[in-house]
Amino acid sequence: MNMVMNKLDALNYYTATRKIDLSFPRLESDIDADVVVIGGGFSGINTALELAEKGITNIVVLEGRYLGYGGTGRNGGQVMAGIGHDIELVRKHVGPEGMAALFEIANLGAGIIKGRIEKYGIDADFCHGYGYMGFNARQERTLREWEKEFRAISPDADIRMLTGAEVGTIIGSEAYSCGLLHMGGGHVHSLNLLLGEARALVGHGGRIFENSPVIKVDYADRITVRTARGSVRATKLLWACNGFLNDLEPEISPRTLNTYAFQVATEPLPEDLIRRISPIRGAYSDIRPVIDYFRVTNENRLLFGTATRVLEYVPSDLAAWNRAYMLKIFPYLADVRIDLAWGGPLCCGANLFPQVGTLSGRPNAFYVQGYAGFGVTPSHIVCKVLAEGMSEGSARYDLMASIPHARIFAKDQLRPALMTAGKAWHQLSGYFTGRR
Repeated sequence: MNMVMNKLDALNYYTATRKIDLSFPRLESDIDADVVVIGGGFSGINTALELAEKGITNIVVLEGRYLGYGGTGRNGGQVMAGIGHDIELVRKHVGPEGMAALFEIANLGAGIIKGRIEKYGIDADFCHGYGYMGFNARQERTLREWEKEFRAISPDADIRMLTGAEVGTIIGSEAYSCGLLHMGGGHVHSLNLLLGEARALVGHGGRIFENSPVIKVDYADRITVRTARGSVRATKLLWACNGFLNDLEPEISPRTLNTYAFQVATEPLPEDLIRRISPIRGAYSDIRPVIDYFRVTNENRLLFGTATRVLEYVPSDLAAWNRAYMLKIFPYLADVRIDLAWGGPLCCGANLFPQVGTLSGRPNAFYVQGYAGFGVTPSHIVCKVLAEGMSEGSARYDLMASIPHARIFAKDQLRPALMTAGKAWHQLSGYFTGRR
């Protein structure tokens, strides 16, 4: 993974446009806490902040690099409805009542994000407007079903199904035959959001240490987490590393597999061109098993991302590779310069649904992982529920923790082959589920 990450660690849009100057020291002593969190992305910071808002403020967050180094600082910034890649994949585990509860939970994300921004005064460029785009009649039928579901859980939101010439009122592309507009969603500068949330956590009394990779965890009634220069002894632990766990915890590591997504940001574009691309200045994705996702930014750039469709590999030229997909949607951008290109791992479980729970026989050791590339909004939902489980307990946490997480055989040795097989299966099954 280190060799791949060296290639994908180029300057990205988020680090280039961060507005919040925030940094934290390395852990260099032995300290005590009520809760220790390993991982300084959305999962770790959001759960810690949720706990702090409940009055549990003696919290320590340990980040191996810097806040937002992982998926939080590499994503598309999409604020969409939902909690997982395909919620139907867990129906057999939770039943009809559980599905109803999950649908209700899945609608919380945008509200949590907007509430955080307002409460803590975070400058994160939130913009309303999300388009779920379709290419054919099968996908149109799927989007019409989504329209009914979205309206049922968000009756006051502006939600509209668009076909034919109507599609052009939200996006300047002839690639799509239909679209579902959801004005309750939108997009956000995810790194600035994270840094604002981290600042809020510190304001509640939480402590954050960067450049403090964990090297060992000793489990007991009081858990000790050791770094090279210090340690944290705490009553409860949260593993929140997602795609950067790196086999540190052998019980949960075999339950996810990393694939990779790649993104580009164009040069700043003229206002008339931005309005042609996106009359609503919104965010978009199609509904295929492997999606294109894109949005316009506050600086008038187009940020465009996708992943390999079937064969698992890392392109040699990220800018050129991603440009080719961008031009399939916006061929009139052929002369536009690409300023930034980057990528990062997506942590996926077998059912493509976020994983939460406790380690076997260790009720004070919690974990969260496996967003399958849909982490910006679901991390805010899941971590609210997780914080309930780590504090007072809740039926929502019990429901999510009850979903089993299959082990992935030979995940390290066979990763490219397993991901290729998985993508091929999802592409094929997409024809039968209305996603292709």
